[in-house]
Amino acid sequence: MVSVAALSRVTAATRGGARALLRRARWAAARSSFAGVVLVTILSPNSEAAEKPLWELGAGVGVLHFPAYRGSDESRQWILPVPYLIYRGDFLKADRKGIRGTFFDSERAELSLSLAASPPASSDHVDAREGMPDLEPTVELGPSLDVELWKSADARRRLGLRVPLRAAVTLESHPRSTGWQFTPQLNLDWSDPASLRGWTLGLVAGPIFGDQRQHRYFYEVDTRFATPTRPEFDAHGGYAGTQFLAALWKRYPRWWIGGFVRYDNLAGATFIDSPLVKTRHYVAAGVAATWLIGESSHLVEVEDVE
Repeated sequence: MVSVAALSRVTAATRGGARALLRRARWAAARSSFAGVVLVTILSPNSEAAEKPLWELGAGVGVLHFPAYRGSDESRQWILPVPYLIYRGDFLKADRKGIRGTFFDSERAELSLSLAASPPASSDHVDAREGMPDLEPTVELGPSLDVELWKSADARRRLGLRVPLRAAVTLESHPRSTGWQFTPQLNLDWSDPASLRGWTLGLVAGPIFGDQRQHRYFYEVDTRFATPTRPEFDAHGGYAGTQFLAALWKRYPRWWIGGFVRYDNLAGATFIDSPLVKTRHYVAAGVAATWLIGESSHLVEVEDVE
């Protein structure tokens, strides 16, 4: 995605209008992909041990409220189509934990390949980044070790540890690396919480760490972009704040519904003094509903909560 700029000459209006349409189309595609990763990863339905279809495919709609980037005091609301995919293969899986390839799976531990994403942010719509390059949408990919720490006698409550390490690249015509992110998390899943039959409550909390390239991408202010109100800033790697998330969802025979709320606290982050950080804490949220379009006739044994 190229930075959005005002046309300086009338003769460039037609060409610029075409470029603007292309940018809007790319933004829409990137936002849809981001919504799919966020909502399907957080809100995919749970299931009890049984035989299930190898795959399930559906679609729906979601509403997201997210900041332009972590630390921004400006947020966006999106109404987006949400893809729904469940795949229960021996190696490749797509479920509540995200889209991943499983390298190792035992009774209490799993080593897999995990996926995440971040949304784009146009500097034309973020005051703190006015005149700076746009933040491209990114995709993150890397290994994740998931360990079950505790399970209640009735298996309705499970506490686990997720340890993902992901490398990020931009989604544009010439992708570039935006560094690494390490996000160890404690995850509690609670089926039928407070007598809400069929519902599942998920609670996730943990610190975030990023390398220097990751933090420079979001928070560095180069000399050429410095202004009297936006001084030059060189970001360093290290602690990037703490994240807390709560999600609630329910599966019905042909559809599911769910929502999540996420709270981020950036106090103590290595980039906290960047002039691009306008708030040290914020809330993001989303709701979605999807309908099942089709499913595999081939059934596979599912031995655990998904």
